[in-house]
Amino acid sequence: MEQAMKVEKPSIKPYHKHLLVCTGPRCTSGESETLFKMLGEKLQEHGLEEGEFRVKRTRCSCFAVCRGGPIVVIQPDGAWYYGVTPEVLDRILKEHLKEGKPVQEHIFYQSGL
Repeated sequence: MEQAMKVEKPSIKPYHKHLLVCTGPRCTSGESETLFKMLGEKLQEHGLEEGEFRVKRTRCSCFAVCRGGPIVVIQPDGAWYYGVTPEVLDRILKEHLKEGKPVQEHIFYQSGL
């Protein structure tokens, strides 16, 4: 009988919100990857990289929406943003993540509503 491999339990720093960026090639031609790469610096600028209101960021390969990119999703809020430029991203970080007011004109889907 084969002995089961011991898998180490992962750990993660606590976070308040999770920001996901679709970096798939079907709805943008590189803008999403550029947006994701600048996100670390922008989170730091907005004071969202550490502490009680830390935002975790994740690059996703495809959300299967395939239009209107770059697409950004905020969880657990279920807010799906489209056409996210660096300027729109700044608004999302400031208004949605810091002030708790989603940027409605850039949301194309809100789960739970």
